[in-house]
Amino acid sequence: MNSIKIILTGSTGMVGEGILMECLENPNISEILSVSRKPSGKKHAKLKEYIVSDFMKIGLDDENFKGYDAVFFCAGISSMGMSEEEYTKITYDTTLHFAKAARSQNPDMVFNYVSGVYTDKTESGKIMWARVKGKTENALRKLGFKGAYNFRPGFMKPVEGQENVKWFFKPFIWIFPAVFPSKSLTLREVGIAMINAVLKGYPTSTLEIKDIKNLAI
Repeated sequence: MNSIKIILTGSTGMVGEGILMECLENPNISEILSVSRKPSGKKHAKLKEYIVSDFMKIGLDDENFKGYDAVFFCAGISSMGMSEEEYTKITYDTTLHFAKAARSQNPDMVFNYVSGVYTDKTESGKIMWARVKGKTENALRKLGFKGAYNFRPGFMKPVEGQENVKWFFKPFIWIFPAVFPSKSLTLREVGIAMINAVLKGYPTSTLEIKDIKNLAI
């Protein structure tokens, strides 16, 4: 496989934008379909955009998804102030529906999911978001993708030139990696690791920080 075509979500958020910028510059990516609720604001020969108001309304037979090698699912939301039911609908239901729609058009594709450090794979812990993320990870592994990789990054330094970086996050960009290097990654590393997961595969489906760094080499 010399080059790959990917579907990417979350391009208007910090993580998705950073991954998109790496994919646009990476020679191993030939085409990107950005699926989001609003335009990314970026223009590039590789980039196509599919604007969808509600991911749950995407049909399982949607041919816009046909012909792609992987999904980089970077969309997500904070659980702050949300009930478990609300958070589950957005984090679990929406992700699984999207995954099923993509796989129906591309049975041999890889699904890369941005999860989170401390995600609870037992689905029974005390932290609500960790349980829901764990449930989502477990369900994705059972859908029958060629590969389903759950990325659990810690602190992620944005790519230079990113626009979708919250003001309160900016003071930590230089401080956190210097103080906690083992808990920090760059979004470029995450992007490269995602691409390599499709091109090379990886021995485990759950990628912690050290695994992401290894795969980004």
